[in-house]
Amino acid sequence: MNRFVPAVLACCAAILFSTGTSASEAQFLGGLEGKYAGHGQVRLRTNKKPINVNCTFTSTASANSLSLKGRCRGLLVVSRAVGVDLKISGGSYRGSYIGAGSGTASLSGKRKGDTLNLAIGWAKEVNGDRRANLSLAKAGNDGLTLTTTDRDPSSGKMVTTSRITLARQ
Repeated sequence: MNRFVPAVLACCAAILFSTGTSASEAQFLGGLEGKYAGHGQVRLRTNKKPINVNCTFTSTASANSLSLKGRCRGLLVVSRAVGVDLKISGGSYRGSYIGAGSGTASLSGKRKGDTLNLAIGWAKEVNGDRRANLSLAKAGNDGLTLTTTDRDPSSGKMVTTSRITLARQ
């Protein structure tokens, strides 16, 4: 269970401290403010069946920062809070994820349109390596879709390891 939450919640819980943001970055970050709830599926490993999860998040935003904090629950008894710290500089996001059983993970990436695309660098091996991908996509005015993908060590193919759909409450 320690690794199911990292991929899912890394997508979901974020604290973004932006410096020198452009007007479009400030608009994007500000548009993520609100309370969210939703559900989705998470795979503990690329070759395992998905587990259903329910998640809730609250975010606050200003012109140059966003704080998302939340919790996802699965299998009736598993629940974990997570935090992500990101800073924006020159259009690039960098930061760390805290709360995974694998230790602190690094995050880096850019925004394209309404989607933040981040590379995850796990502290320990997960699915045969230390890399995965995370996207946080704004879905209309009232939604977010959080998706993580990882390479399956057996087939070499990219597998969706989590997909969470959230709606503003």
